[in-house]
Amino acid sequence: MDYAAQLWLFFALVFAVVILPGLDMAFVLASSMVSGRSHGLVAVAGLVAAGICHVIAGALGIGVLLKVVPSAFNAVLLLGALYVAWIGWSLLHSREGFGAVQDTARRTHWATFRQAALTNLLNPKAYMFMLAVFPQFLRVEYGPLWKQATVLGLIIAATQIGVYGTLALLAGQARGWLQSRPAAGLALNRGVGAVLVAAAVVTAFQGWRML
Repeated sequence: MDYAAQLWLFFALVFAVVILPGLDMAFVLASSMVSGRSHGLVAVAGLVAAGICHVIAGALGIGVLLKVVPSAFNAVLLLGALYVAWIGWSLLHSREGFGAVQDTARRTHWATFRQAALTNLLNPKAYMFMLAVFPQFLRVEYGPLWKQATVLGLIIAATQIGVYGTLALLAGQARGWLQSRPAAGLALNRGVGAVLVAAAVVTAFQGWRML
């Protein structure tokens, strides 16, 4: 397989992972519908920044360390699951629905960016990808590894921006509809909270089984 074909294969794998519903997608959806389109796009920026950190870690061999010391991966797995479950639990017990106008005044863009980055950094799915997939696309015959890692990182970032950015824009449009329907917004709020809690439990269970 030549280098161009390998890059296309990597893109296909990344796209398949990103487009599947998960913790990152749920966070972008929640940010856009709770605080508006700009917060959704800031959440995407936070996810991309965290993705860059994952690429750097993978290129430096952190993935190998996590594979050699499973207890380190276990810690990340549990922290990520607990963090996302806490977000979901907060949504389940919120008295305001998605699209509540008051939320925008309380939440800053920096808070959204920080929470999105932390969500991705503690997402076990990202570490599984870096352990199982990323190293296979770093080949000595294709040149310096740092250049290859940079190209792969750009593919990941572009895919995240394309998928999550589109989701943020679409969800932002639905926010106005929810503002005029508080009951529907509250129901959706609790629905997303339940999904986040369930996703945290399933992700942790599946990740643990892979060890």
